[in-house]
Amino acid sequence: MGIKENTFYEGGPHIGDLIFNILLGFTVICLPLTVGAIVRKIWLRYKITDRRISVTGGWRGRDRTDIIYAEITKIARLPRGVGLWGDIVVTLQDRSRLELRAMPQFREIADYMAQKVAAKTGKPLESITSR
Repeated sequence: MGIKENTFYEGGPHIGDLIFNILLGFTVICLPLTVGAIVRKIWLRYKITDRRISVTGGWRGRDRTDIIYAEITKIARLPRGVGLWGDIVVTLQDRSRLELRAMPQFREIADYMAQKVAAKTGKPLESITSR
């Protein structure tokens, strides 16, 4: 029997990202952005628990990335859509980055992740930035 995980957030990208990019799709130049938003909405899923961050995506949702809070050194937040949704960029100890794009409630989720990092490592993050 495994250890119980409490889920803080589970779901896909914000619907506003899809709507905004579909509107941009009416200009032929932005059509690739529209296709990207549709693919994200169909196959991208996030799960933020008290133990880890899981991102399932890729073609037909076949790729999965799991990271634990002890590996995180920095969290950056970038508002999108007039602040209704945003991107979260998590930097790991090996300096690789994980992007969580079009996250709903991105401020609350980033704060939650920062609390978990501080609890697991015993020290505050290098920085939590908003741009």
